[in-house]
Amino acid sequence: MTRLTPADLEAARDRLVPDVVADGLDVLFCGINPGLMTAATGHHFARPGNRFWPVLHLSGFTPRLMKPAEQQELLSYGLGITNVVARATARADELGADEYREGGLLLAAKVERLRPRWLAVVGVTAYRAAFGERGARVGPQERTIGASRVWVLPNPSGLNAHWTAATMAEEYARLREAAAER
Repeated sequence: MTRLTPADLEAARDRLVPDVVADGLDVLFCGINPGLMTAATGHHFARPGNRFWPVLHLSGFTPRLMKPAEQQELLSYGLGITNVVARATARADELGADEYREGGLLLAAKVERLRPRWLAVVGVTAYRAAFGERGARVGPQERTIGASRVWVLPNPSGLNAHWTAATMAEEYARLREAAAER
């Protein structure tokens, strides 16, 4: 991978990153918003310290550890990626409450259109902000969006020290097992 400079990363601020989606996925993973590394590369969860790709593999969603540049391969496993808020920032705390609420409305419309079996929001704080559910916890939610069920997963950011890769993989595996049930 080409080494990105601070100027490259700053130039990616507010850039949009295309979703990896298709109709009728088993699971549509939803990040908070793209980070600058993701926006600069065009690959979701691209920051080296982010544990999304390792946890996806450890939980059994993918047969091997994938690289962010291989994100399109997720579609062959019935998986996709989107975000609550589309614009790239250095940190999620740069997003305002209005952006989260608007993002939740746009995400709900996207989910109704694409009809994944499960929407998996990676980050309980983002889920609470986007959908106004202050008491939400990690795990399956009562909320549905159309026919799609909703599961909140731990945020795979390296900054989320409350969860290890192993404990995150256990929670992601619970979702994988639920998604496998027909």
